[in-house]
Formats: sequence, C-alpha cells, structure tokens
Amino acid sequence: MTLLAAVTLLALVIWCGLILFHGRYWQAGPSLPPVAAGVTSPSVDIVVPARDEAPSIAAAIGSLTRQNLRDVRVILVDDGSADGTAAIAAEAAIGAPHPLTIITAAPKPPGWSGKLWAVSQGIAASTADLVLLTDADIAHEPDHLARLVAKAEAEDLDLVSEMVLLHCESWAEHALVPAFVYFFQLLYPFAQVADPTSRMAGAAGGTVLIRRRALDRIGGIAALRGALIDDVALGRAVKRSGGRIWLGHTSRARSIRRYPKFRDIWDMIARTAYVQLGFSPVKLLGTVLGMLLVWLLPPAAAIFAHGLARWFGLGAWMLMAASFLPSLRRYTLTPLWALFLPLIALFYMAATVGSALNHARGRSVMWKNRVYVENGAEL
Repeated sequence: MTLLAAVTLLALVIWCGLILFHGRYWQAGPSLPPVAAGVTSPSVDIVVPARDEAPSIAAAIGSLTRQNLRDVRVILVDDGSADGTAAIAAEAAIGAPHPLTIITAAPKPPGWSGKLWAVSQGIAASTADLVLLTDADIAHEPDHLARLVAKAEAEDLDLVSEMVLLHCESWAEHALVPAFVYFFQLLYPFAQVADPTSRMAGAAGGTVLIRRRALDRIGGIAALRGALIDDVALGRAVKRSGGRIWLGHTSRARSIRRYPKFRDIWDMIARTAYVQLGFSPVKLLGTVLGMLLVWLLPPAAAIFAHGLARWFGLGAWMLMAASFLPSLRRYTLTPLWALFLPLIALFYMAATVGSALNHARGRSVMWKNRVYVENGAEL
C-alpha cells in the first residue's frame, strides 16, 4: 500500500468514526413537538439585547409579545442604538397581549462584551423563574415559547436551546448557510450535549431558555462577561455546574438577518472562528491540517489518484456527502450541494485563517462598531 493510499484510508476511517460514533451529529433533529392548547405554564420573561436592529426589531418584538402563553413579559435592552430601534420596537408591541419593557443600557464597563452587558441588565430587571434569551433578529411563531417551556418543565431541564432556521435565499446563503449549521452540529453534537454523562456542552444563542436557579448557580451572566462566543460559554457553565441541558433544531423560529454575499458570510465566520480556537496558533495549524486530511484529500484522491487511494478517497467523499444531506433537506436544497461540501469546507477553513490574521492585526472581533480583544474588553 502506498503512502497516499494509507493516508486516504485514514481519512476514510475518520469518516466512519464520525458517522457512527460522534453523537449522530449529522441528523436533522431533534425538534420539539407541539403543545396541547390550554396547558398551564410558569411565567416567562424574555430578554432581547439590541443595538442598531431597526431592520429586524419589529418582526422580533411583534412575534415575542404575541406568544400564546399567559404570563409573558418582554424586556428589550437598547444598547446605544442610533437608528430608532427602541421606538420601532415600542410601536410593534402596540395591541399585543404581552407587555414590552424597554431599558436603556448603561455604559458598558471594562471587561464586558456588549451583548452580555445588555443581557445582564435585562436579567436584572426580570422576575420570572424562566428567562428566554433571544436575539433581535429572530422572529418566533406564536407557539414557539410554549414548546420550549413544555420541554423544560417536563424534564426539569436547566437550559433548553434551539438552532433556529437561518435566512437562506441568496446563492451565497444556499452554498454556505446549511454548512454553518452542519459544522455547528459537528462541533457540538446535540445528542452528546443532552447526555448528562458527556462533557460536551453548548447552546445556540438565538433561542436559550434558562432557569434562574441555573443562572444563580454559575454566578450569573457576570461569570461570562468577557465571553465572545457567549451561547456556548453559557451552555458549558450550566452543565459544568451540574445542570441538565438540551439542544435541538426548530422550524418555529427563523433568523431575519441576511447574508446576501459571500463576503457577508466570510465576515460572520471570521468574527469568532479564531476565538473558537482559543487564539492558539497551534490549534489553528492543527485545524488546517485536519481539514486538509478529512475534507480535501478524499475528493482529490477520488479524482486524481489511482488504485486503492482512489477508492478510499471516493468512499470518504461519499460518506461526507451523505452526512450533509439532512442539513440540505432542512433548507429544501438540492442534494447536489453535498458533492461540493469539500469546497465549502475550504471556504470555512480560509475564513478561519482570515480570523487569525485579523487577530494578528489587532482587530480580533468586530461587531456593531465595537472591536474586542481576547478578554472581551473593547478597544
């Protein structure tokens, strides 16, 4: 057996391991079932941090103030918006069954990320035992909150989180958005996240329902104040403190934020990709080498190699493509996109390297006209 065949066989073995033993990450579910009408539930406060979200805030607040539970209050924390976000939100809540409270965020202290500072003020103003943390660019179906609460109550969970449907209409979004969800599941297999015996933990920031007891146990949002990937940090903190968490998919909430161009998605990935690697050049090198082996070698061998190397490469490529099909079906896209997953992975790898280069230039993370360094401090 040649060296190329041996290395390609290694890639095939890795793919077999991922498919069979990595928490069924490739599955389309789980998702929460409907809730019977008239079921009683505890009160819920919804905290929405917002900074210059005029294009999406009306849809988000309008949907949240019209959830079909009885005791719901929506708290919008306006974090220095200059585009009329608060006024638009107030208008969207007129006539809704649930009240909207608008808080103007205080100046951000050193060491805090802007979003978490806003979230902490919203939680401080809340009184309910259950708190939904959601973003200002997500619209929720009227029964969405009821499904989340029913899951938390039925299993006494400390945190219930869902990956919402991302906007996927442009050609760039078709090419790259389903893969974003796929790679998220690969990093945080949902079955392992929900398994109390597994150390794997995470959450999807668009929809996080959390109990106050869990927040108290981890020391509140202040314990995460410098986190730049705040949803995953919150999930980890809750699980490490002994809490039970659950992570799944939902079609009952969708992101309004658009990424019409490849550059838009590049910027979204590069914003936190190097953060995910702990700002470590060693991890970056390992990630690049690993992606070359697992994602790019199989199709290259299948197309250009001969003998065993070609067959091993073809087998790994087909497993890779098959694992991507549930994500494509979720966004009702043609299965042909699965064959291009290696090129999509190359784009994500390049954006990760770009994230590291941004860090080297002193612009580690930039969001909403704020530039952050490793500890969440603003430059």
